[in-house]
Amino acid sequence: MYQAFYQLDELPFSLTPDTQFFLNQHSHRAALNTLLVSLKHSEGFIKIVGEVGTGKTMLSRILLAKLGPSFVTAYIPNPYLTPEELKGFVAREIGLEKMGHLPAHELMSAIYRRLQHIVRSGKQVVLVVDEAQTMPKETLECLRLLTNLETEKRKLLQVVIIGQPELDVLLARKDLRQLKQRIVFSEYLRPLNAASCIAYIQHRLQQAGGCNDKLFSPSAMRLIAKAAGGIPRLVNILAHKALICAYGKGHRNITGWHVAQAIADTPESTRIGHLASWPWRCLGAMHLVPNMGVGR
Repeated sequence: MYQAFYQLDELPFSLTPDTQFFLNQHSHRAALNTLLVSLKHSEGFIKIVGEVGTGKTMLSRILLAKLGPSFVTAYIPNPYLTPEELKGFVAREIGLEKMGHLPAHELMSAIYRRLQHIVRSGKQVVLVVDEAQTMPKETLECLRLLTNLETEKRKLLQVVIIGQPELDVLLARKDLRQLKQRIVFSEYLRPLNAASCIAYIQHRLQQAGGCNDKLFSPSAMRLIAKAAGGIPRLVNILAHKALICAYGKGHRNITGWHVAQAIADTPESTRIGHLASWPWRCLGAMHLVPNMGVGR
């Protein structure tokens, strides 16, 4: 597409959560530090909550990459499972591949023995559950019971639950209060501020091999930050569309006008950005960049 035109090695604003593009901004850094410290101290439940598009899946992948060989990890990207499916998944992830046919109580005993063996070998077992707000109530209760497996000194299974704000609503249910009480640490992923958005755009361009540090004008990056409301996924969408727009016109630099076209094509950005009459307000950004050659 536009990679060769802008001398990029790869697409800088792909929506795939590639850890190469992780930018260690304040909110994500605080959440990652909390996760690493608490897991190393064998705490039970840890909860991370963030709005759609704030980088929760990226954070979970960075966490799994950083835990290293002293941890046995399991990752559930889609937790809409029955309790039996959850236990079968955990069993397979810890090396009990052929135990799924066992009756429930025997399977729990097998999981317990296997977890004990792993801990005695000097390793810790961590289960990371993404999109946890979609997990059925009965499965959440099964997850709590799995974390009851412990020795006199430590938990045998640590759990990180990651989800949208609806997860907090789910955990506020009276019949889930026991699970909520098990949550030792919580962090909330917040949207990026304007300066962080600009740093985010520049970082992704650099990681993609970009050698033009002025590819996006300052006004273009400010418009993206405002329209996206600091949500990284929306920043990616708008920046990608602005690049396509500029490429289609043969423009070597991305200005406020190109971003305005991207915003007009992305209704979600106008809602998040909290500004009225986005089309004409953003198109007014052309005046910030004289002699850009629009329409030539």
